[in-house]
Amino acid sequence: MRRDTIFYKLFKQFPGLLFELVDEPPPEAENYQFESVEVKETAFRIDGVFLPPANAVSKTVFFAEVQFQKDEDFYHRFFSELFLFLYRHSIRYDDWFGVLIFGSRSLEPTNSIIHRALLESGQIRRVYLDELGDLRQQPLGLGLMLLTNVTSETEAVEGARFLLEQARQQSEQAIIDLVTTIIVYKFSNLSREEIAAMLGLNLEEPRAILEAKEEGREEGKVEGERTIVLRLLNRRVGNIPDALLSQIQGLSVEQLEALGDALLDFSTLADLKGWLQG
Repeated sequence: MRRDTIFYKLFKQFPGLLFELVDEPPPEAENYQFESVEVKETAFRIDGVFLPPANAVSKTVFFAEVQFQKDEDFYHRFFSELFLFLYRHSIRYDDWFGVLIFGSRSLEPTNSIIHRALLESGQIRRVYLDELGDLRQQPLGLGLMLLTNVTSETEAVEGARFLLEQARQQSEQAIIDLVTTIIVYKFSNLSREEIAAMLGLNLEEPRAILEAKEEGREEGKVEGERTIVLRLLNRRVGNIPDALLSQIQGLSVEQLEALGDALLDFSTLADLKGWLQG
């Protein structure tokens, strides 16, 4: 299940949700714009950037990162991307804040000593979803976050039904669609009719099921294409450095197909670097 995708959909639809996790949100929190930002001339793409409105008194940019798997290089990558972004946009912003969302505390990098000054600076908020409590006691948006982290099938269905009922009462169609998408990802083996019956959806709402299943198929296609390309690259140019792997992870299926054609002419890592830069 691609839970980071769900989170970025959620942030795109409701940018103000991030600030429910921040102790001192800016006055213009509801007007921030959520973007995926490419940092020029680098290998970095930052998926979770909240840009302040043009009329904001304090030009604070917020960075959000969602982590549901163990990655010992996570902090290295996050802070490298963050400060490179600030370097490229030094004139536009005068402060920053980071929100790091982990499925659980155990998913943090084992050794954080090298980053302790940043992590304890007051400019970073670390959130552990499994420590936030019952999703029924949270606002709708936070409840959605917690639903992505539920592992029990029974609890996932019960939680989804609760959130759907709350969303209907508040006429939040976007929430209904997101709840449905999360359940489709969790129960990818079920049919449209089975999911609709399980969630108690009416005949109009399964549109979201079709869209979610299509997204799931597209993600599967991307992952399959990426696996093939990486296998071929390893044969052509040897082991690929993490920086280049990070770039390849961000390619679309069309770009991966183009890389699959181009790599037949590669003989060194320099060829791969040149293609990615181009």
